[in-house]
This record gives sequence, C-alpha cells and structure tokens, in this order.
Amino acid sequence: MTDSSVDNASAARCLINGHLGAGIPVTDRGLAYGDGVFETMRVGRGRIALLDYHLNRLRRGLAALRMPVDLAATVLELEAEAERLHTGVIKLTLTRGTGRRGYAIPAEFTPTRICQSFPLVSHAPEHAREGVRLFECQTRLALQPMLAGIKHLNRLEQVLARSEWSDPGYAEGLVRDTQGNVIECTMSNLFLLENGCWVTPDLGSCGVQGVMRDYLIDQLARIDEPVSIRSVPMATVLSSDEVFCCNSLYGVWPVVGLAQSRWPVGPRTRRVQALAEQVLV
Repeated sequence: MTDSSVDNASAARCLINGHLGAGIPVTDRGLAYGDGVFETMRVGRGRIALLDYHLNRLRRGLAALRMPVDLAATVLELEAEAERLHTGVIKLTLTRGTGRRGYAIPAEFTPTRICQSFPLVSHAPEHAREGVRLFECQTRLALQPMLAGIKHLNRLEQVLARSEWSDPGYAEGLVRDTQGNVIECTMSNLFLLENGCWVTPDLGSCGVQGVMRDYLIDQLARIDEPVSIRSVPMATVLSSDEVFCCNSLYGVWPVVGLAQSRWPVGPRTRRVQALAEQVLV
C-alpha cells in the first residue's frame, strides 16, 4: 500500500499508452467509474523494487475486474522507465478505456495505460528510526470480498480516513472495518507481535494486500517466524508486544503509540526493518 498524495501534483513525466501526454478522454471508464487498477512502485538503481509482487497483485486485480489485459508491453515500458528514472517512483494505472455511458462492461475494449514518473519523496527519517504514532480513524471499510486485496481506482474510504487528522504528530491512521476489526492503515499494512508470534489482519473481506506485506510474510517464513493471518480486534492490537506498519515506498515504520497504548521499538521489528531495507535500495 502507498499514498500518492505525498508526491508532487504534477508528474515529472507521463506516458499514456506509450506516448508522452497528460490527458485522457472524459469518457474513460477509470474517470467515470473507477474502472481500473493501479500500482505505485519504488525505483532504485534503475530497477523496480518488488516488481514480481506488484505484477502478481496487478494480475489479481485485473482478474477481479474481469479485465483481461496482456501485460507484455506494460512490463517492457515499466523496465525502460525505471532504467531512465534510476531513482524515484513510478505509478502505473490501467483503466478499461473509453466507453459509452452506463455501467455495463463493453464487450470489446481498449485499455488505457498511464505510466507516471515522480521523484522519490523522502519521509522523515525519524519515522523509521524512532517510530510513529497512529491516529485512530473513525471511517470504516465496507465489506466487499470481490474487491478485497486489490488496488482498484476507487480509494474514497482511504481519502476520507486520511482527512480525519492534520496533526503532524500522527504519521499514519489505523482503519477498521464495519464490524470493528482492525484491517490496515490508510496507506500501509499492519503487523503485530502477540505472545512471540507475528500476526497481520485478514484481508479477505476488505483492505489492500500490500506488496511489502506479501514480501515480509514470505521472508519471515524463511527465517522460521511465520505470520498468522486472522481477524484482529482492537484489543489485540493494544495488548501487543510490538507493532509496525509497512508499505513498498518507505519500508517499515515501528509503531510506538495508538490511543493510550505505547510501545518501544522492539528488536523483532528492527529485524523486519532490515528485511525491508534490503529490497528498497
């Protein structure tokens, strides 16, 4: 998970279907209905970090939206843009393209591919070093298993949740679903250490399945620290031993405060930070 609002308003470079440009038709279904998916990817040394994880989620999203797209040209474009950019952020957006008014999916469509390049935004280094406080958001995520996990273009729940605070003392906001279970943060996923075991919320009904989340689950399994994926009540978070949030742009931020609870930056979280940093070069 990532928050593109931290990027500059105008892209350093924008390709639309492989050509330099900065506009799409008003009849594009991505604009009209949020009919599409996107990925925000960190670039370092001319390569996209966790590219395979991004592509896997992209394919899952396209399948969920019943939007068959050949990604061969997309992958070539991403790799070329990463090499040109060297260091920064690439945002890829795929929509179903233009169509007539109405919800019905066109029998035939030509997807719109938007590839934007941005400079890398530097987050405050103390977030990673000293940890962050989480704002407890009141916006709730609706349950919709058909769209759970993917990065579709309608992110209004995250927009509303992020609008709830302006205090710079909070670097992120914790978000629950309509049943009260903890799901994620506004632009990142959440992990907690409970009785010596890692836990991350189940995203089967809502939320975004972040690529850093997937990567860390795989890496922790390799070092014999498996992650339990299950429902997480708020009380479980507040009684945890260590907590951190993560995404594919900034890596891992230890969580040191939420509501009245406080945590130190724990050694197990520091170990996970190192796993993230090794791919965000």
